[in-house]
Order: sequence, then structure tokens, then C-alpha cells
Amino acid sequence: MLKPSDKALVPFVSVDNMMALVNYIGLEKFIIELATEIEADFKRWLLFDKTPRVASHSNVGVIELMPTSDGEIYGFKYVNGHPKNTKEGLQTVTAFGLLADVQTGYPKILSEMTMLTALRTAATSALVAKYLAPRNSNIMAMIGNGAQSEFQCIAFKAICGIDKVRLFDTDKYATEKAFLNLSNYELEVVKCKSSQEAILNADIITTCTADKQLATILTDNMVGTGIHINAIGGDCPGKTELHKDILLRSKIFVEYPPQTRVEGEIQQLEKDHPVTEIWQVMTGKSDGRTDDSQITLFDSVGFAIEDFSALKFILRKIQNTNFHEQLDMLADPDDPKDLFGMFSRANI
Repeated sequence: MLKPSDKALVPFVSVDNMMALVNYIGLEKFIIELATEIEADFKRWLLFDKTPRVASHSNVGVIELMPTSDGEIYGFKYVNGHPKNTKEGLQTVTAFGLLADVQTGYPKILSEMTMLTALRTAATSALVAKYLAPRNSNIMAMIGNGAQSEFQCIAFKAICGIDKVRLFDTDKYATEKAFLNLSNYELEVVKCKSSQEAILNADIITTCTADKQLATILTDNMVGTGIHINAIGGDCPGKTELHKDILLRSKIFVEYPPQTRVEGEIQQLEKDHPVTEIWQVMTGKSDGRTDDSQITLFDSVGFAIEDFSALKFILRKIQNTNFHEQLDMLADPDDPKDLFGMFSRANI
């Protein structure tokens, strides 16, 4: 059999290698460095190709492709969202992603992104809160204690200085799970019996529920002034978490309006309702929080540039390490015009 040449091999980061890499770097340090990578790419937002993700919806979930390019590197993520999966012992979200060289089209990295999506979502949430949350915030309510919740809590601790987390989920097992998982991270963690109890005295509220429905996790009378809401659970048409009246009282920040107006909390509002793109805040083109009494809302649905940043970060971190394997993905004949000859010689 013919051996593949080095230029035909593509580094692949498996789930095991991703977990090993994160543990090697340290979870909090990893999230901080990843947030820095995302922030740097948001500050060069105008260089990127941008399009709403390509979604295939069914009555049980959604499968999506999320592409972008900065002109030098092309990237995409495949991701699904199936809330019913947890009842069948499966993940709600699974994903993988790829970067490629624009000049040749050759892949540069293939990676799992189920774990990496949780990490980049948490890093993005906390990064945005650094710009929008009230000064000296130290208490966060975490409503929805599923697969993403611990990453969110640790990211807000690492980047925003949160030291107390108040947990609530309609599934008491999920809350107990999150409580135990967070016990080693120098956070004061409180299990709450209701969302009302969880948001008591909170500076930041993160909502991260999974049901694909027009839900009302927070009602208008529950939300006081001077807080930051990190709404990450609503991420497709027909799926929301916040009462419309909260949106009307909030200064709203989004990633990419053409996508968020279809998938985010603001799908409840008129198409011309004013929102601010978060990259504009990071570059100083727009204001973030301007008043201590404001409600700021990050209506986050996830965007391809965040995945691009995460894959680029991983590609750099695996260099000269064993946290990947080489995949023989590309046919690479000695003569580029003789693919059949390569095939024929493989049987010798």
C-alpha cells in the first residue's frame, strides 16, 4: 500500500484529545485565552464573510452548517440541536468543525466541537459580559443546569470575577449535578427552588434552557433594573426564554442581526427594533452599558466567527504536541493529473 505524504495528512482532534488539551492548559486559563482569540477576531469583524447559518429544521430538532472566512482561512461547523435527545441518553448538541487554507482548499484541521462549542459559548458569554455587566458584579443566576451550565459558571468566574452562583432547573437532578461539578472551583454555589429565588440579588442572569418552544423562563415583573442578562438558550425559530416586555425594557446586543432576528429572543420584536452588534462595542464604535440602572441583554445565538476563532486557537495549541492524530483524508498523487494511476498502484 502507498503511504500518504505529509501534506496529505490532516490533524484531527478527537474528544479525548480535546479534553486532554484543556486539562493540560487548565480550564480557566483555556477559557481566558480562547476569549482573547474571539475578541481579537470580533475586532476585525469587517474582514469576515458573514451569512446566517444554513439550517435544516424538523419537528424534533435542527441540523446546521455555520461557515465563514477571513479571506485567508475558511471554516465551518456542523452542529445539531435536538432537545429530545437527553431523554434518550444522547447529547442535545453535537458538533465537529474544519478549517481550510483558502489558497489551496486543503484542510488545516478537523476537530470535534461538542466540547469545544460549550467552551467557546462560555468564553463568548463572559467576554461580552466584561463589556456589558454592572461594575463589580459578583453574583450570577444560572437558570438551566444542563450540559452548558458549568462551563458558563466557570467562564464568568475566570473572566468577570463572579464568586457566587445561584442554580435553578426544573430538573432537580440537573441542579444537583451542576452543584457537585462546581464544588472544586472556588465558587459559592447555591441550589434554588425556583427561578425567582435564583435571580435574587443577582447582577447577571444566564438563561440556558433546551426546550424548543416559545417559553417564558423570566417574566417582566421578575427582572429589576441594573442587571445584565445573558440569554443563550433561544437559538432557533420558535424557541425563546424571555417575556417580550423584558426585551422592550432592555438595551439589546447581538452577534449578527440577520441571524438573531430569526433565531434569537428578538424574533418576538419588530424587524426594525434597534439592536447593537457586539463587535461595535468591542471596537469602540458603539456604547455598551451607559447607565448603572440599565438592563443590558446579550441575545446570543452563536455565530460562525466564534467557531472559526475556536478552531484557529486549537490549531495553534496542538502544534508540537501529541494532542491530535494525523488523518489520511486527501488523495495526493505524485502527478496531480494522475489520480487513477495512484489508485492503480495502490493494488500492487
